[in-house]
Amino acid sequence: MDCEIITIGELVSGHRVDTNSAYIARQLTRLGINVKYKSSVGDSMSAMEECFRLALRRAKIIITTGGLGPTDDDITKKAIVKVFKRNLIFNEDILEDLKERFAKRGLEMPAINQNQALLPQGATLFPNKHGSALGICISERGRIFISLPGVPFEMKQIMTDEVVPYLKELNQDQALKIVSLKTIGIIESKLAEMITDNFRLGQNVKLAYLPAPSGIELRISATAENEDEANEAVQKTIREIEARVGRYIFGREDDTLEAVVGQLLVDNDRTLAVAESCTGGQLGMQITVTPGSSKYFLGGIISYSNDVKIEQLKVDQNIIEKHGAVSEECAMAMAKGCRELFNSDYALSVTGIAGPDGGTEDKLVGLTYIGLSSIHDTFAKEFNFGSLREINRSRAIYAALEMLRRNILDIE
Repeated sequence: MDCEIITIGELVSGHRVDTNSAYIARQLTRLGINVKYKSSVGDSMSAMEECFRLALRRAKIIITTGGLGPTDDDITKKAIVKVFKRNLIFNEDILEDLKERFAKRGLEMPAINQNQALLPQGATLFPNKHGSALGICISERGRIFISLPGVPFEMKQIMTDEVVPYLKELNQDQALKIVSLKTIGIIESKLAEMITDNFRLGQNVKLAYLPAPSGIELRISATAENEDEANEAVQKTIREIEARVGRYIFGREDDTLEAVVGQLLVDNDRTLAVAESCTGGQLGMQITVTPGSSKYFLGGIISYSNDVKIEQLKVDQNIIEKHGAVSEECAMAMAKGCRELFNSDYALSVTGIAGPDGGTEDKLVGLTYIGLSSIHDTFAKEFNFGSLREINRSRAIYAALEMLRRNILDIE
């Protein structure tokens, strides 16, 4: 079944970032529903009518998000009833429920919220546990039109609790299995070359490459007549991929590199500290995103200036004078000094030229050294991440975590 996702409202002006359509698309893909189009339309009745009619011509499922609130610019329901030639019907039960919601919060419901009890005639309603705008579903002439609130956490609740089960019931012609493998430390083209060399995917099996600063996600999907067959097709593909590029795979599905590294530290009863220059504390922040990171993460030093490197991390001034703060020697000294300062089992260090300024002929913007110190060894590696400051910093964080993962697992 083909689907079109339509976002409504201020997203067209660029004042809001669209995260809703990405979330909806991920849920639909897992159901085997093909998201063929994504559209965005402003709060204009004529534009919305045109957009809805076009979507109904080219997709069997249409999901909109936004414009279901109580204010004058929330006109999605009005556009829906015009397109489907229906009326808005006042629902007394919905109004009473809204009044109760406000009363539980110790508030008197504004009169304007009564508009949310006006709903398209004959529509199926999806409950909203977190807000006042209900989800709306109209099924007509082989088309399914679903309208959801624009507030992300409200949309997600209705999508997860109501829409996904509803659509799953409709899409039972075939079984779909999707598994994602998370990789890091290899560029997309090289990864594809290693996987596809003398290897052909099975029938009805697809492999997608999804790049990000944190690495390449491999999404393997297979369709079959039943779940067992679909799962076996996916697992067969995974076994072949793991045999070829297993050293670059750190997890599956929603695994994050920081959580995987954290679990390795817990499993081995080891601790970690960090010394950061160009990343300015972002490595420590990324590590502590994971709940329970206090079990293994002791702390860090943001050694942005050379004085802090020398005074706090005990980096020999001669190293900085001879080799520079952005050097293999400095990264090693930072990591060693950090480990000794915190008395940790491991320490990571990052020093580099994040840009956009600061580069020279000998040391270009993007040059980064990452150090790793343990009770067994201290070493550093050189990286060149490019010319974009935030990308450089992000790549440095994940490269540092990957160095630690490989060291713990003894992967070259």
